[in-house]
Amino acid sequence: MTDPRTLAIYEEKAADYAVIAEEASDDPLLAAFIAAVPTGARVLDLGCGPGVAAKRMMDAGLEVDATDASAEMVGMAKTLGVAAQQAAFADLDALDFYDGVWANFSLLHAPKSEFPGHLAQVHAALREGGLFHIAVKTGTGEHRDRLGRFYAYYQPDELAALLGDAGFSIDATVTGTARGLSGEDAPWIAVRAYA
Repeated sequence: MTDPRTLAIYEEKAADYAVIAEEASDDPLLAAFIAAVPTGARVLDLGCGPGVAAKRMMDAGLEVDATDASAEMVGMAKTLGVAAQQAAFADLDALDFYDGVWANFSLLHAPKSEFPGHLAQVHAALREGGLFHIAVKTGTGEHRDRLGRFYAYYQPDELAALLGDAGFSIDATVTGTARGLSGEDAPWIAVRAYA
């Protein structure tokens, strides 16, 4: 994610976002991800935000790498003991390295034109049979929310096709609605897929 306006908003509102992340720390999808990867697995939290999910994965005994484009978010993650690094999605260059990648409401900030390339990078970074969790907002097109953050929206069949094109096999899909940092209720989809 390299949109300067979106990054600036996350820098400014990092503390508010951390409260939301902490409130969602008992996410059953995260629990399912932890349970589905091997004991002691090496995983990547791609777009880790304030590090709440990464910390929960660490506490469960996983080896966690965590990245975020926001320096403020990386700093907050480090206060939780997460060895987070500042990096954009395009910086992912690992090959056959991770047992799992957790991309929870992060890749939706990438332009649609860049999204297939990011999925290919994630697939390459995963070991054969590695687990990929991705959650995005559902809808169409690319828009900014009321705070000015950039979002790319996907229909379920569109996301499934893109994941298939990148070499993933979809295992499970969950949909819902949630209120985020902007205060707007938004529908979302989360997919569990294997490389």
